Amino acid sequence: QVQLVESGGGLVQPGGSLRLSCAASGFTFSLYTMNWYRQTPGEERKLVAATISGGGSTNYADSVKGRFTISRDNAKGTVYLQMNNLKPEDTAVYYCNACFSSINYWGQGTQVTVSS
Repeated sequence: QVQLVESGGGLVQPGGSLRLSCAASGFTFSLYTMNWYRQTPGEERKLVAATISGGGSTNYADSVKGRFTISRDNAKGTVYLQMNNLKPEDTAVYYCNACFSSINYWGQGTQVTVSS
């Protein structure tokens, strides 16, 4: 049974930091590209950061470059998103995604709210 379980969301003040985690099980984690998406009400889900299978390459949306860092631990089957210098516009539900060819798995999402 495939599972992606996100954790680490919450309420943080502007300029603060959060670290999201996504624990994966039920598939060969190391073969999958792992992504973080986010979604706000009325908007499409948007890619925030990606780490390619093998862990050697990462990509970021322009809006988070220099502030967010994606990483993965293949031994633990976990992907992380370190979010620094958070801004109110980062407020969203963040989703973990595993992608391999045409296969996509999604987590249930975790809410991140940036507000004073």
